[in-house]
Amino acid sequence: MAIIKSGKVVIVLAGRYAGRKAVVVRTLESQSAPDSRRKGQPTRVLIAGIARSPRNVTRSMSKKKVEKRSKIKPFVRSVNVNHVFPTRYQVDMDLKKCVGESTDGGSGAPKGDAKSDACKALKKVFEERYLNQRDVTSEKKAIGSSYFFKKLKF
Repeated sequence: MAIIKSGKVVIVLAGRYAGRKAVVVRTLESQSAPDSRRKGQPTRVLIAGIARSPRNVTRSMSKKKVEKRSKIKPFVRSVNVNHVFPTRYQVDMDLKKCVGESTDGGSGAPKGDAKSDACKALKKVFEERYLNQRDVTSEKKAIGSSYFFKKLKF
């Protein structure tokens, strides 16, 4: 699974957030794979995504209205790699600090108060990046960032 790396934009295919875009925070290696040919391959990924996308804004809207319409609701999940669809886009947001590094190597997804704190930190990072998309240095990362914040239409 060399395709699914940290910073890759993916689309969630199954579960509550199916059809939503997310960013891979990190891959979680399996401890003991029962099948020898699957040994060493990551079976789960920790993703942070957008549960509720920002609404469209126009140039004629006031700053207050733009800020109100730019609210984002994030989510954090640990999902099987078979349930995410990698896209060709990458973003350069450092989400490991927001979600927090777990040293136990278990499921990797925060739980309880840690999860709500992680979602609050993600909300700040996502909204700040959404409002300052023009400040991204790399053109490739800027395209990935603009794709990530657009609502998926299908």
